[in-house]
Amino acid sequence: MTFTQMLAAAWQKNNSLLCVGLDPDPAKFPAHLKGRDDAILEFCTAIVDATADLVCAFKPQIAYFAARRAEDQLEALIAHIHAKHPGIPVILDAKRGDIGSTAEQYAVEAFGRFQADAVTVNPYMGRDSVEPWLAYPDKGVILLCRTSNPGGSDLQFLDVGGPGTQERLYERVARLAGGEWNTTGQIGLVVGATFPAEIARVRALVGDVPLLVPGIGAQGGDIEATVQAGRTADGTGLMINSSRAILYAGKDENYAAAARQAALETRDAINRYR
Repeated sequence: MTFTQMLAAAWQKNNSLLCVGLDPDPAKFPAHLKGRDDAILEFCTAIVDATADLVCAFKPQIAYFAARRAEDQLEALIAHIHAKHPGIPVILDAKRGDIGSTAEQYAVEAFGRFQADAVTVNPYMGRDSVEPWLAYPDKGVILLCRTSNPGGSDLQFLDVGGPGTQERLYERVARLAGGEWNTTGQIGLVVGATFPAEIARVRALVGDVPLLVPGIGAQGGDIEATVQAGRTADGTGLMINSSRAILYAGKDENYAAAARQAALETRDAINRYR
C-alpha cells in the first residue's frame, strides 16, 4: 500500500488520529535501561508494542538517534514496526531541505536505508527541493507549513500576496502543496496544534490533504480546538502527534504500560471531538 492508503486504513482500524512521536532521550529512561548499548531500541520497541493498536502512525525523530550514533537502532526500530505491526505507517521526522542530487541522497536515506513510509521536508527552497521526494510514488512527503514553535511567525506569517491581496507565507505553502505541487497525491503538511485558527485556514485551502499536527501534550495545544479545526468531513485527515507526554508517562520498569495508558487517554480525548 501507499502511505496515504496505510494511513487511511490505520485511521479506521485503530479508530485513531493519534501519532506517537519517538524522541528517545536516554537521560529520561528508566534506571534498568541506562548504560545498555541497545537502550534506545529497547525503550522504543517497548513503547511501540504497547501502543501500536492505539495509533495511526509512529514518528521517530532522526536527531535523537543520530546524536547518539544510534542510526542502526533506528533502522532496527522501523523494521520492527513493519514486521510486528504491519499497516502502521512510520513517518521519519527529518525536516530535510535541499535541492538536486543532495535531496536525492536524503531521499535514499529516508526511504532506502531507513525504509520510512513518509518523511518531513522543509519546502523553503521551493518546488525543486520537493520533487526528488516525489519520485517515490508510494511514500508520503509532509511539508512544514505552520509550525508550533513561537518563532514560526517570524517567516510563516509574512505577507507574500501581490498588490491588493494578502497571503501569508504559510498559506502560500498550503496552496502549492494542495494544488500544483501535489500532482501525485503524496503530500501532507505540518500544522501546529498551538494555532487552531491557522489549522482551519490550512484545511480550507487544501481539502482532504493529511495534516501532521504536533504541539498537544507537553507543548500545550488544545485537543478540542485542534480536532474541530482540522478534521475532514469524515472525521479523519489528522495525525495528531504526542511524544514526551506518552514516552515518559512512567519512570520505572512499567514505563510501557504507563505509555499505553497515556496513549489510550489521548486517543479517546481526540475521538470525543471527531
